[in-house]
Amino acid sequence: MVCALLLASAALAGCDRWSGSGAEPRPAPVSTRPSGYGSVFLARDECSSFGTTSFTEVPCTSERAAARVIARYEGKVTDGPSCPATTDFVLHISESGPASDEDGDGAVPRGYACMRKLEPPHPGDPGGGGGPRTVVGDCVYGAGRGQVRETACDGTGRKRPEYRVTSAVTARSECPSATELYVELGGTRPVGCARPL
Repeated sequence: MVCALLLASAALAGCDRWSGSGAEPRPAPVSTRPSGYGSVFLARDECSSFGTTSFTEVPCTSERAAARVIARYEGKVTDGPSCPATTDFVLHISESGPASDEDGDGAVPRGYACMRKLEPPHPGDPGGGGGPRTVVGDCVYGAGRGQVRETACDGTGRKRPEYRVTSAVTARSECPSATELYVELGGTRPVGCARPL
């Protein structure tokens, strides 16, 4: 019996919000097949190939290796821990039942892998224009309905940057007086103080 592990979506761009407004991720459906490499599919420090329709686990020394897992969690992204700040994109692992799995029970649990590309550019770096998290140093533009999206601070993105997140604080009242936009960051310092560019 040959079963495939499917990848429901890869969040290749961050989902940033104006103060408290929700935003939906921009998933790109892809599929992946277990390669038999490693005892846990896409465990921390393992690598994946890139493709337009599929990802596979490959040795990090392979010429096909394109990204490394910097954190791996079970469950849904919305229910689990946040990916590290330097994450470039997230792979959502959704279907169980492959022939080869990590513990021999015939199933790979739903989860997600926080990925970092092996070579630049890194959209998850401050100012890089993407990644699943907004961090200090990132630039954003108004996307309508009280939402913002990340874009590259150097202007190379599809949209021109309008604001830069200059600090992260626990409450809006702690932002500098020059703050014109509050961006939801999450974590222990959930408020991003942004200034116009």
